Amino acid sequence: MTNNIHPSIIALDGPAASGKSTLGRRLADSLGYLFFDTGIMYRAITWIALQRDLDLRDESLITILAQTAQIDICPPSKDDGRACDVVIAEKDVTWDMRDGNVEANVSVVSAYAGVRRALSEQQRRIGLRGKVVMVGRDIGTVVLPEADIKIYLDASAEERAKRRYDELIARGEQADYDEILSKVIERDRIDSTRAVAPLRPADDAVIIDSDKMDADQVFGLVLKLCLAA
Repeated sequence: MTNNIHPSIIALDGPAASGKSTLGRRLADSLGYLFFDTGIMYRAITWIALQRDLDLRDESLITILAQTAQIDICPPSKDDGRACDVVIAEKDVTWDMRDGNVEANVSVVSAYAGVRRALSEQQRRIGLRGKVVMVGRDIGTVVLPEADIKIYLDASAEERAKRRYDELIARGEQADYDEILSKVIERDRIDSTRAVAPLRPADDAVIIDSDKMDADQVFGLVLKLCLAA
């Protein structure tokens, strides 16, 4: 693909485990764009807080952390499976954040209004550079409402839980479908009822229900939409 391809800013939103990250990375690779899954910024703040032994239930303290942390997302500098570089205070921490403790606490941190506002500003700064596929839950509605194209990728909670279950089993890990479904439903509840930037499609988003579509079909449809925009 050429560097002149449009749209330059692609917003990809949707609920947890809907396949946004897989689709976004594949799309970014095809277009030669930066893949930016904004959830990684919330992971970064959670990781920093845990490293500093901060109280994650102290909203004001975690908000200050989000306002002052220096985070950047850049194209991958190493061919080690990473989708991008995560740089905090000029240090590459891309793999440091893949921790079960981070996963268990990131929902708490991402629900804080002040944290969302602070990180939205950083996400917007990076997104406005262009040539980016930005993935999250409020990209088209809050972070980059001027995105050239907005996609909202949806699927039922049951289908999303099944996909997550199958993925874990395929990796040889232990998995309980009912437990996964319960977590998906709870994450949906948190995301859709939070006071700031609740999960919802942008008014001008293209909504794709992937329940009866496989990953290749979804990718083909979205790539076609982007090339036609």
